[in-house]
This record gives sequence, C-alpha cells and structure tokens, in this order.
Amino acid sequence: MKLTIIGGGGFRVPQVFEAVASDEAPVRIDELSLYDISPERLAIIRVIVERIASERRFAPRITVTTDLEEALQGADFVFSAVRVGGTAGRVADERIALELGVLGQETVGPGGLAYALRTIPFMVSLAETIRRVAPEAWVINFTNPAGIVTEAMRGVLGDRVVGICDTPIGLLRRAAAVAGAGAPRPGASASSEVAFDYVGLNHLGWLRSLEVDGVERLPELLASDASLQRIEEARLLGFDWVRALGALPNEYLYYYSFTREANESIRAAASTRGEYLDAQQGAFFANPGTDPFESWTRTRDDREASYMAESREEGEERDVEDVAGGGYESVALDLMAALSSGTPATMILNVRNGGLVPALPEDAVVEVGCVVDADGVHPWPIAPVEGEMLGLMTQVKAAEQLVIEAATRGSRELAWRGFAAHPLVDSVAVARKLVDGYSQHFTSIGRLLH
Repeated sequence: MKLTIIGGGGFRVPQVFEAVASDEAPVRIDELSLYDISPERLAIIRVIVERIASERRFAPRITVTTDLEEALQGADFVFSAVRVGGTAGRVADERIALELGVLGQETVGPGGLAYALRTIPFMVSLAETIRRVAPEAWVINFTNPAGIVTEAMRGVLGDRVVGICDTPIGLLRRAAAVAGAGAPRPGASASSEVAFDYVGLNHLGWLRSLEVDGVERLPELLASDASLQRIEEARLLGFDWVRALGALPNEYLYYYSFTREANESIRAAASTRGEYLDAQQGAFFANPGTDPFESWTRTRDDREASYMAESREEGEERDVEDVAGGGYESVALDLMAALSSGTPATMILNVRNGGLVPALPEDAVVEVGCVVDADGVHPWPIAPVEGEMLGLMTQVKAAEQLVIEAATRGSRELAWRGFAAHPLVDSVAVARKLVDGYSQHFTSIGRLLH
C-alpha cells in the first residue's frame, strides 16, 4: 500500500514514520511519499526518516517530491497535515486576536477561524486533485482546524475524507486506565471491554459515559480525587467543575470555561505558543546540525513538554502519563488498518452528523465514537445532547459554517458574521476589526474576501 503525506516537510512527519515503521504497526505501508512545496524542508525530513528507517525491519520505501500529482499517483491513503502560512501564520492568528482583547489560540476562537479562512481554499483544491488523480484513496485529515477543514473537503470527497484528532482518544485512554481497563490503543477492537459515549466538535467535546465490562464507571471516577488527579483534563478544568458537568471535557474546553484566565496567562507569557514554535522550529530547519535526528528529537521533546503551558502554574511540568502513548499518527494508522483489513475498530472521529445531533445540520461534521471496517466509517448512536453542551456546539458550529461559506463564496460579510457568531468574540465591532486585521495581514485572505 502507498501512503502519501501532504505536508511531508512538516516537523511532525518523523513521528508518523516512526509509527509506520514500528514492529507493532497495525498496517504495513510499502511506500511512503512525502509531498511539500519546500524542497529544503523535505531534504531535512528525508534525512531524519532515513535514519529511522535504517534501524527498522519494516520501513517502507521513501519517496519525496514537490509535484502533487506525482505524490498522489497510486495512493491508497492520503494523510493531510499542512499549515498554510507556516508557523509565522500562527503567530499572526494569535497576536491579532490578542491585540483586540480576545483569545489568541491556534484552533479555538478567532485564531482558528482565521486559520480556516486561508486554509479552506487550498484544501478544497487539494480535494479536487485527489478526486481526479486518486479517486479510490481514503483521505485522513489532521490539517487544523480539523473539523472545519474536514467539513469543507467533504463537499468534494464525501465519506472518503475522515478527520482525526488525538485529544479525544487521549482523554478516553486516561479515563479507561484509571477505571481499571488498562490503556486501550487508539483503535481498540470493537469487542473491547470499554464502551463509551463521546460527543462534540473538534477541540470541543465531552466524555459522558465510560463502561468497563458493562458497568458504568464514570460517576465513581468523578467522585474520586485520586482518580481525577491522574486525568490531565480534570486537573486543567478543576475537579469541582467536571463533577458539576457530570462529564470529562476535552482539554480544549479550558479556553471556553476559563477564557479570562487563559487570556491573562497568554498575555503574561514572554511569547505566545505560536511565537515559541516559530522560533523553535525555525531554528531547527535553519540549522539541523550534524545529526538532524538528535536535533529533531530534542526539539520534539521540548515541544511536547510545553504543550498548553498557559493552563499550568509557572514552573509546573506535564506529567509523564500525559505525554505517553500514541498521538495522531497512531490514530491514523489504526484507521488505515481497519479500512484496509476489515477488522472492526472502535475510534473517535470527525464525521458527517447525519441525524446524530438533530439540532445541527445533517452535513455538519461532528466528533463522535465510530466503528470502522472495510465498508467504511459507521458512527454509532449517542445519547441526546442537551443544555449548555448543545448550546455551545450549536453556536460554534454556526460560526464554523459561516466561515466555510465565506471562504467558498469570498464573502467578507459572511466572514464578519462568522466571527461575530463565535462565543469567544464578545462584540460585533471587534468581529469586524478581526476580519479587517486578518485581511490586511494575510494577502490570501485579503484577496479572497470582497
């Protein structure tokens, strides 16, 4: 089988290759094609993955190219992980919002909407090329904001595109381990002893039920300080709050539940997350040193340890358990394994809503539990979504769909409405300033909106 990575010069690509070439990989890839618009970055990443390949028994053949159609020819799976505008774009996404007094974060709030505006046109064009060159390929999207991008690509590819994220399965893994079910793989078998109810949008969801051997364990888990102490999301949002909700929230709900505190922490920091990564990765690609693999490993470890630093006290480090286990690369491999082998797997994925959440449009993309097999991805029924959970999902999805329409129609007015509809933008006037600010900074957005 052939796997093509769009964004093959990305910093995290070696992590995907480590998973692909692992002795325990659930699926074997014969060829890994790396596509990127930067030959310089591709060359550096190639050195690193070839170093990894030299130490693995099952390493696939590696090809690199700056020709998109060449990369897609014969692909069975296409993995999309691009950052339009690079890390410098993320810096602007965050800073423009912060300067207007609202949350500056990569995927949540106005920064995520700006990221979507400049990313959707490329991703729709990519989807059209995939449909023409590799129509039988499955597209696995991790390009952020993953839910919005997946929904835009579905307009071209339909069910052949699936959005993935590692945060929901990470939450489930931690909760299941605390409940005594061990630490299930991201693609745990459909006959696993763990059953669960998870619902939301990408970077906005809740684990609302957790059964182990047919016994509901979530209330017991929520009642125990010792149990909650072992779950990063509970520490981030507070034991009292998760008990009040009766559910374990995705870690990104920190930005919705503690917006003021998050803003204060981000503003007090010496640099934003985007500025940190821009400097860190910029230094790595400018000078990978005599041993690029060692330099990459050191840079990756620093990146993971500093993740969501604004949610922790100064000097507080992430627990080892919080960074252990498979990331999005493991989710992608488990998805590929289930689709190609037919062996059913249980996963949490970004898929078409249909009638799962009746209050949302049927074509909206939601993040829910699914069974995956050779026939595709099958979302399972969920408990009704009500109250503040439904309210937040509905409001954020309305903002997302307005921005998708703005990007596809080139409408500045729709973009303004989309920004104004988001719960983290507290003023229609500020929403207009955000659209103007991003349009002035990013020429692609300025040209897009009229």
